[in-house]
Amino acid sequence: MKRSILFLAMSFVSVFTIMSCDDDDDNNTTTEESITIAISGLEDLGEDFVYEGWLLVGGTPVSAGTFTVDSTGALSKTTFENTIENINDATAYIVTIEPAQDTDTLPTSTHILAGDFSNDVATLTVGHSAALGNDFTSATGGYILATPTDGNTDTNEESGIWWLDPNAGPAATLTLPTLPEGWNYEGWVVIDGIPVTTGTFKTNAGADDSAPYSSMTADGPPFPGEDFLENAPDGITFPVDLKGKTAVISVEPSPDNSAAPFTLKPLLGPIAADAAVRTVYDMNNNAAGSNPTGTVMR
Repeated sequence: MKRSILFLAMSFVSVFTIMSCDDDDDNNTTTEESITIAISGLEDLGEDFVYEGWLLVGGTPVSAGTFTVDSTGALSKTTFENTIENINDATAYIVTIEPAQDTDTLPTSTHILAGDFSNDVATLTVGHSAALGNDFTSATGGYILATPTDGNTDTNEESGIWWLDPNAGPAATLTLPTLPEGWNYEGWVVIDGIPVTTGTFKTNAGADDSAPYSSMTADGPPFPGEDFLENAPDGITFPVDLKGKTAVISVEPSPDNSAAPFTLKPLLGPIAADAAVRTVYDMNNNAAGSNPTGTVMR
C-alpha cells in the first residue's frame, strides 16, 4: 500500500512538471510575425526620401517599416516584422513616399501603391483607392510644336511644345484623371538625352506652374507647355529643333525628389522627324509599362 501511494505521488509530480514546462513554452511564444513584399517598378528616391509600408488595421495605418530602392530597382529590405495582431487584422497594405528623417507616425499624402488582403496575399497597384486611385491606362493626349511667347509665328516654331489643339478654340488635348493630394503632372521634352521640364500642373486645361524657358514678349496660352527660347540648361542650346525628340507626361510626387521624370510616365510621344508646326500629334499611352506593381504575403 505504501508503494502505491509513493507511485501516485511521483506520477503527480511528473505530470505537474510537464504542465509547468508547457505553460512556460506558451508564455515564451513570440508575439511577432513577418510580412514579405515583392515590388517592381519603383525608383531610387535619393538620400532625402524613403518608401514606407503601412498595414491598415481597423481603418488606422500602422507603420510596417521603411525601405529604399537602388538604381536597379532592388529593394533594400523585403521582410518586416510586426505584431501578430496587426498582421492578422490588417485589411490592406499601403506604400507611401516619406522624408528620410521623418519622425511623424502618420503617413504622408503621397501614396503610390496599395492593395487589399485576400486571405494572406495583397496585390499592390497604383489604381487602388488608397494609392493614386487610377491606373492611367485611359489617359490620352496630343501636342503641337509652336512658340507663341515670342510673338512671331514665323521663327523658331519647332522650339516649343504645347498640349493644345489650335483649331478647336484652342482646346485642351490632354485627358488625364484627377490626381489625389501629394501628386502633380509634369510635362517634359527629352533633348539629346537630357529631360527638360515644361512645368507641373494639376488639370488638363489651364497654364502650368512655371515658364522657365519661354520668352516674355507675349503671353503663353492657358494650357500646359513651354517655349525653349531662353535660359537653356547646361548641355543644350536654345532655340532647339524638337523634331526627333521625345515628349513625356509624368506623374510626380509632391514634394518632388528629382529633376528628372518620375517612374510614372503615362504618356510618351516620340516627335516625328518631319513633324509640322501647329499640327496636333497624339501621344502613346505608356501606363502599362511604367506603373509599379507588387505583392505582400503574411
